[in-house]
Amino acid sequence: MSKLLKLVLAFNLAVLAALVFIWPELMVGPGKLIPGHKSLEGDCFACHAPLTGASSARCVSCHKPADIGRLTSAGVPLVRPVVKAAFHQELIMQDCVACHSDHAGVKRFARQRQFDHTLLKKTTRDQCQACHKSPTDSLHQQITGNCLQCHTATKWTPATFDHNKYFVLDKDHNVSCATCHVRNDYSRFTCYGCHEHTPDNIRRKHIKEGISKFDDCVECHRSANEDDIQGRGDGKRQGKKGED
Repeated sequence: MSKLLKLVLAFNLAVLAALVFIWPELMVGPGKLIPGHKSLEGDCFACHAPLTGASSARCVSCHKPADIGRLTSAGVPLVRPVVKAAFHQELIMQDCVACHSDHAGVKRFARQRQFDHTLLKKTTRDQCQACHKSPTDSLHQQITGNCLQCHTATKWTPATFDHNKYFVLDKDHNVSCATCHVRNDYSRFTCYGCHEHTPDNIRRKHIKEGISKFDDCVECHRSANEDDIQGRGDGKRQGKKGED
């Protein structure tokens, strides 16, 4: 390669680099900014740190988390406060770009970002109804409490809980959830919510069968079929199915 060609290439690269810094919105900008940021057109470094992309630290210099939903970035009260934006005060860290993008090109071509619930304080993550409306189907109408007992913080569907894995709701067991899960606490269950299942009756029947451990019913019983016993009561006796 001749010396002249090298000089021409070096000159062109220098010009391109200069243009990127002089008119970055024209050279590398993916699209126009949202109307609220119109005054920042051409001032890329108002939001971007050199060579590292958009900086959350620069976002919060204008958009203070404590004021989001209540005040404008100029400190003027909003005519209509955005109640649902109050969760910004519950964030454990300011990672604005984890959820927000700006340029029209980014919104048009990039995958839409989902809110990362792990950015919230744990106590806030346990209060889903503070931001989300409760489902109205027949199952969820019976349930109150922490949605994370069945759903994940990243996806609503599919639910991670499979009731049949623990107990099949067949025959007389297809009842209201609160029958077995008192006060809608799905981390616990009781088999004494039914008039036939009393501690005395259960104890008497199991002792008669030579079973001394019977405090965890689903360890052995996984359905309404009392003869289909899956586990051992106390290590000494197994049920009729697979009996030693």
